[in-house]
Amino acid sequence: MAKLERKVAIVTGAARGLGRAYAKRLAGLGAKVAVADLNLRSYEEFEAEAKDMTAESTVAEIQAGGGAALGVEVDVRDHEAIEAMVARVVQEWGRVDVLVANAGGGRGRPVDTKAGTLDPALLQLVTEMNLFGTVYSCNAVAPIMKRQRSGKIITVSSVAGTAPSVDGGYAHYGAAKAAIAHYTRYLAQDLGPFGITVNCIAPGVIATGRIMATVIPGSVQSNRDRAELVALRRLGTVEDCAKVVEFLATDLSDYVSGAVIPIDGGLVRG
Repeated sequence: MAKLERKVAIVTGAARGLGRAYAKRLAGLGAKVAVADLNLRSYEEFEAEAKDMTAESTVAEIQAGGGAALGVEVDVRDHEAIEAMVARVVQEWGRVDVLVANAGGGRGRPVDTKAGTLDPALLQLVTEMNLFGTVYSCNAVAPIMKRQRSGKIITVSSVAGTAPSVDGGYAHYGAAKAAIAHYTRYLAQDLGPFGITVNCIAPGVIATGRIMATVIPGSVQSNRDRAELVALRRLGTVEDCAKVVEFLATDLSDYVSGAVIPIDGGLVRG
């Protein structure tokens, strides 16, 4: 039997990039997967993401592979919308076993988002997208998992949340991701007595279409080969991260909780 057969998973930000990889990985393990995103065709924003698609959406890709998927367009900054999305999943499939709170990301360029000159509106937006969206998603599934007395919650931080950039750029994003990592530790303590594990992944430089098109070109190190800063001498792939999500979503990690796991190939932020 597949590891997650008869299980139900929700992945936010799953229309492209890392979230898409997580959703497809969990579906491949037998889970029914709710694909939640602000726009289920958001991959169209980046040429590299669009080229990687094998169907019109992540939902369609999962269904084409014989899996069960449900698509929901939702803004994670809206806690009522998140609660309605989770309620729809429970109505459809009866339970929630795995949450990957992946939605978030940055806005602006690293060179324009220095810690001492952050635009208030941009700070508000990125904090809401990342920290608030994560908290709202976790809060929405927590009562269900408590009733089940089981569940796996996976939050998403970043290497930017574990160490600063050399020039203090992308500070709004890094601060929000650091907050997610620490919130995860609190949530693990809160939900642990109910048999629920809560862990966080912290990806490094992962070669998604968005990162390669917007983040790296706007960095102070844009002219440097980023692979030189990685012990394994290559950038990460979405599958590198999806493998760790598989570990945290299955029984392989039953005695792991409150952990923040870097997926960065041995990156030195220097």
